[in-house]
Amino acid sequence: MSARVKPRRAADLDPVWRALASPIRRHMLDLLHERPRTTGDLAAQFPGLSRFAVMQHLRVLEAGRLTIYRRQGRERINSMNPVPIQQIFDRWVKRYHQPWLETLVALKHQLEAEPAKKQRA
Repeated sequence: MSARVKPRRAADLDPVWRALASPIRRHMLDLLHERPRTTGDLAAQFPGLSRFAVMQHLRVLEAGRLTIYRRQGRERINSMNPVPIQQIFDRWVKRYHQPWLETLVALKHQLEAEPAKKQRA
């Protein structure tokens, strides 16, 4: 018997959308995309926020499964988890993306063919 993967329901992605709603959390993800960082390193990038506020933002990112962390001694090393973003792409972008690409390719071919038609005429 083969294992089946359940498709993700749209509601399963609600915590991801919630996490991505904040420009601060999106900036945190940009920083974590560059490389893993300690919580202290992240807090240093946001001088207008307290360390407590940075940790609250990290908790929202964790709830959306956008970050993972590991402990190294007393430090907490935060890393980005790109899987939920891919799931959003698959669910909300990919299905609408293909028809637009096909239309643009057809338009490109049509526009490229017109000068050739004019030269023959």
